[in-house]
Amino acid sequence: MTTLELLPVQAFDTERWLREAGRENAWGYNTLGFFAPHAGHASAGARAAGADGVLREFKGMVRLLHEAGIQVVLDVVYNHTAEEGLGGPTTSLRGIDGAGRYRWSDTDTYYDTTGCGNTVDTSVTATADLVLDSLRYWAREVQVDGFRFDLMASLARDADHVFDPEHPLLERIRNHPDLQDTLVIAEPWDVGPDGWRTGSFGARTLEWNDGFRDTVRKFWLEDIADERRRGAPDAGIGALAGALTGSRHLFGAERGPLSGVNFVTAHDGFTLHDLVSFDAKHNEANGEENRDGSNDNRSFNHGIEGDTADRGVRAARGRSMRNLMATVLLSAGVPMITAGDERSRTQNGNNNAYVVSDDLTPVDWSDDEDAESMTEAMAALTRLRAAHPALRPSRFGVPGQTTPSASRMTWYGPDGQAMTAEGWDQPIHRALQYFVESTPEHEPYDRVLVVVHGSGRTRDLTLPTREDVFAYRLAWSSEKHRDHDRHRPAGTGFTAYGPGIHVFEVV
Repeated sequence: MTTLELLPVQAFDTERWLREAGRENAWGYNTLGFFAPHAGHASAGARAAGADGVLREFKGMVRLLHEAGIQVVLDVVYNHTAEEGLGGPTTSLRGIDGAGRYRWSDTDTYYDTTGCGNTVDTSVTATADLVLDSLRYWAREVQVDGFRFDLMASLARDADHVFDPEHPLLERIRNHPDLQDTLVIAEPWDVGPDGWRTGSFGARTLEWNDGFRDTVRKFWLEDIADERRRGAPDAGIGALAGALTGSRHLFGAERGPLSGVNFVTAHDGFTLHDLVSFDAKHNEANGEENRDGSNDNRSFNHGIEGDTADRGVRAARGRSMRNLMATVLLSAGVPMITAGDERSRTQNGNNNAYVVSDDLTPVDWSDDEDAESMTEAMAALTRLRAAHPALRPSRFGVPGQTTPSASRMTWYGPDGQAMTAEGWDQPIHRALQYFVESTPEHEPYDRVLVVVHGSGRTRDLTLPTREDVFAYRLAWSSEKHRDHDRHRPAGTGFTAYGPGIHVFEVV
């Protein structure tokens, strides 16, 4: 792991309706001040020393993480303030220039693209200056390495509230000398009209790839559930292949695969464990009668809702978790993992735990067989990714050409022959073999075969025969019983027992 992305740590407030209910916003997506770390996250000693003590402790944390070789990225919320809708508290920009700092509709109400009551108007130069000055402060004075922008589509709307990929604020963030070495990561959507903008943010910007998330969840969970319940899924393997290779359809040749941040879970939504354990959200603890949180989870409980002692169900869930995380870590792009997923952390089916974090979100470090097994799998996958540059291209290749820093991809069907057109899209064909190799001018020259089988049925496959390959060695498999390190000559058979991913190194 190279980078730690924190949830919002700029000073924030709890919404008034939550305070009146005796609750607290624990996630921080409700900014009060753009230039101060949140005192509530500091130690008691730092808080006792006042604002300087809180800032000093935060800077010390950043310094220690840097010493450990870990970058620090802040999740920043500039799209709205904690002042809610009209009639909300006056604690920030409303008290300075409420008429000029927020977006307004034609009916003299706030134009809200955030779902939080107000939207900061970054088409106003003074407001854009404030955002830029805040970013420069955290980068220069606190020495953080980058920013993940909450609802960045809202920051890129013009004076008419229309999304502009060349918005002046975006251009200033990309080009300001004080921010040239920082990571810029977009949550590339908001809740306003035409707000889903994944793939639209251009040079120097990484984007959370929600299309990757949805595709991978559907393939390994929703489709497997459909196969069990109806006898067949409704889609083949083509969409997953696009995700594995970096979502070129979204980011294009000019930007490359490293523009996409690949993930299957984030702070909002199910944890990895809950994604394979619940068919529906269970947010009753939030006090909103289970109305909050997404209903589009693409999850699969494997036959039993919630916790179970059934060993067969638990084994199937473990395999699904390994399949999901293997797809994240073996795909081209930037992988992102939610803290605790490597320990099979559960929130008991809550997919919006922003007000119950103390009870549900801490990572449990106690001895647990399932948690240790998942940690071992994650460690093996990260080692594989680090060992194989072919899995980490920074550019998309051009057919028929050698592209530096790209990887060459060859696709085979379950019979070891070149993939056919029908093999991509028909639901009955859910197996592929993905041979990926780095370009020869890069040392060390690297080759890997990734075998994907997306069905609950057992299937016999034939490993591809190639002139440049004598044999393959099974380096990792989501099927725990597999005999790793065994050499298999090219052209020999390999049996997939249910849904799984298998990684072969070329001998």
